[in-house]
Amino acid sequence: MTEYGRGPGSAPWDPEDPLYGDVGWGGQQAGVAPSPYGGQPQQQYPQQPQQHYGDWEGAHQGVYGQGQQDYRQYAGQGGPQYPQGQGGPQYPQQGGPHYGGQPQQEYGNGGWDGGGQHVPYPADPVDPYGAQPGTYAGGQPDLYQTPDAYPPPEPPHRRRAEPEPETDWDPGPDEGEHAFFAGGDDDDDADDGPDGRRGRGERRGRGGKGKKGRSGVACLVVVLVFVGGVGGVGYLGYQFYQNRFGPAPDYAGDGNGEQVTVTIPKGSGGYAIGQVLKQAGVVKSVDAFVAAQEQNPNGKSIQAGTYTLNKHMSAAAAVQLMLSPKSKNNLIIAEGWRNSRIYTAIDERLKLKSGTTRDIARKEWKTFGLPDWANSAKSIKDPLEGFLYPSSYPVAKGMKPEDVLKQMVDMAKEKYAEFGIQDKAESLNLQSPLQVLTVASLVQAEGKYKHDFEKVATVVYNRLKPDNTETYGLLDFDSTVNYLRGQSKLATGSVDALRQINDPYNTYKIKGLPPGPIDNPGEVAIEAALNPAEGNWYYFVSVNENETLFAETNEEQNRNREKYLEEQKKGQ
Repeated sequence: MTEYGRGPGSAPWDPEDPLYGDVGWGGQQAGVAPSPYGGQPQQQYPQQPQQHYGDWEGAHQGVYGQGQQDYRQYAGQGGPQYPQGQGGPQYPQQGGPHYGGQPQQEYGNGGWDGGGQHVPYPADPVDPYGAQPGTYAGGQPDLYQTPDAYPPPEPPHRRRAEPEPETDWDPGPDEGEHAFFAGGDDDDDADDGPDGRRGRGERRGRGGKGKKGRSGVACLVVVLVFVGGVGGVGYLGYQFYQNRFGPAPDYAGDGNGEQVTVTIPKGSGGYAIGQVLKQAGVVKSVDAFVAAQEQNPNGKSIQAGTYTLNKHMSAAAAVQLMLSPKSKNNLIIAEGWRNSRIYTAIDERLKLKSGTTRDIARKEWKTFGLPDWANSAKSIKDPLEGFLYPSSYPVAKGMKPEDVLKQMVDMAKEKYAEFGIQDKAESLNLQSPLQVLTVASLVQAEGKYKHDFEKVATVVYNRLKPDNTETYGLLDFDSTVNYLRGQSKLATGSVDALRQINDPYNTYKIKGLPPGPIDNPGEVAIEAALNPAEGNWYYFVSVNENETLFAETNEEQNRNREKYLEEQKKGQ
């Protein structure tokens, strides 16, 4: 029998056997099983040690003694494999078949393909299919008559080479070709045969170029992506170079003639100003403006406010124009201005009817965010008086008066918080922060020069003292009479006439401070009110524009008044 499990006996091969008619190893036709010893019965020889005959492809060959057939070891390494449950010899888990109770013979590793053991072949031609009955699998059917049969192995000198793979076989994605270049898609897979792959001829049924065409498109896509990536890197590199080393984008000249109004917020630096100008179309880039501002010796002096500039200006031209008074559109509120004058200035700037801003202030003053300690007495003539802080404000046509007024109130609250008005009222023997602001407004109105402000503040505080025996609590200020009259004059009339005016703001008749501020004091006046000079002055008079005289007694004050009258005569 064969090592592939042919049944007992030496029955001739069936003509349908795939190897029927082939020449055997010993030169005999397949199907005839002569004895290797001239047809004589095989003799029995004592068991001999295993003989080795050459190395066929790395495997040792040997011959079994006592005429036993050569068998392949079945130990999981080499030998024919049988489907589960379809015949084939069954062996213990370890070891191969046992022949006549003799222990299993082992052979070296290796095999025809280097993975299993070789079937040992005798040195002389021996019929492996002799008439000796099998020593295993007795009574099994001839597997060569079933679909499970395996062709018998051939000797090395008759072994046929493995067929070359067809050159037109197209490997799939798992055989080395990437699925992206395979050109396959869901539609193609739907047309494949049962094994999931169509033949090359079938693929070429539509012209034979479908796959190559798709591969070409895929390659083109990769090239475009690669070129696009290189181009993107180049562009980024160019931008990096321009940002680091190249000049910033800039316009040329003084602009295209189209004007635009821009507002620069308070506290804006070079980059913030540049962003405002770029958004308005004045300059081409922020970096160009910052560079021009740094190159200009006065570039850092650009202040907050409203400017009228041209579009598409060079950065250097924009900086130069912003430093010129011609470009500024800010509304400047001077120190000591009363609210009435501020309302008129806002109307003029916004091109509004005279009295528009005043009426809005009277109706909506509570909506502007005044501090809690602000004017609340019914006798106050204008609740916003003293809270429209002197400064420069961006006011341009198209704005609303209430928006401008709110800017001024916000500025006043910010400044008054910095001065600490609310915290110092008690230390100055005043009843509220509003009275501190009122004193500052009086100092602003009565004083002519900054070096006199602190002495004027001292006069105010001395006259407010309860033990004042010079004026007995009366301030006697012409500035308060001018305020209630809505005028500004040096000659307000005789003292006797002034004491007849019945008004809360008339300090010739009403003791103490007026109900509220009489103007909008500036920083110097506020500082003077908070830090008055040391002295016992109760009187002062400005004899001319350049000189103010202070006195501690009434007699001294009268002498100073004579000097004042003399100066008045000289001016007539």
